[in-house]
Amino acid sequence: MRNFGRRYSGGPAELKGKKLLKRKVFRLASQLEPMELEERTFFAKRCLDNGDKAGKRELTALGQAKLSYVSELFELCARFHCKAFASIINTNMARVMSAGKLRKDYAFLLERFFYFLEDGNPSLCGAVVFDELEKSQSHILVDQMSQYFRRTTNGRARAGQIIPEPFFVHSDLTTGIQIADLIIYTLSWGFRVKEMVIPARDELSPFVEQICGLRYRAVREMNDNPKFLIWSIAVINDLRAREYEEE
Repeated sequence: MRNFGRRYSGGPAELKGKKLLKRKVFRLASQLEPMELEERTFFAKRCLDNGDKAGKRELTALGQAKLSYVSELFELCARFHCKAFASIINTNMARVMSAGKLRKDYAFLLERFFYFLEDGNPSLCGAVVFDELEKSQSHILVDQMSQYFRRTTNGRARAGQIIPEPFFVHSDLTTGIQIADLIIYTLSWGFRVKEMVIPARDELSPFVEQICGLRYRAVREMNDNPKFLIWSIAVINDLRAREYEEE
């Protein structure tokens, strides 16, 4: 209500990153000077109510309202101490994957999620929730996670704090999944490290900075370094899983 004067959309439509943060939104938002909240909300609502009749002011207001909504949402995440975890797959990475085994990007996420839980309280238990996939894909992922938690040393240790079986939900009914989509979209198009060759979209920089503030930093002993830093957002250059140990 604060930004759009009403629900952004009715029914199953979702607030996805490709709707709120695509290049066209930034272009429309910059057509006019930033509007005051009351004026912006009024014209954004008019645009949503009568899109076919929307003029320059209405389209600009809606663009500005979308960007404000995302910024305020990330601010709320920070205020309530939410943490962002992500595995970013580099476009020039090796694409060969180990059949039947949990991909490395998932394993990295579970590792970092476990460190967060372990540092918070060893008695805490975390759940893994996925946006619902096509049923056969969901079954494959369930089987791969089962193998990981039952047949690897790390998986068995982490099963003490992570429920080994994932949950699947409908994203249009689950606010948390929609927040995750906004974070994923922003990181995909705006977050870069030196080995990533595709240029970032500069207009996303303020949102990337907000998400970086949501990262979790774990400290572990690794490679003879007792204070090795492990961030909750990682870039993956190879999806191949390590071979599972024999039971």
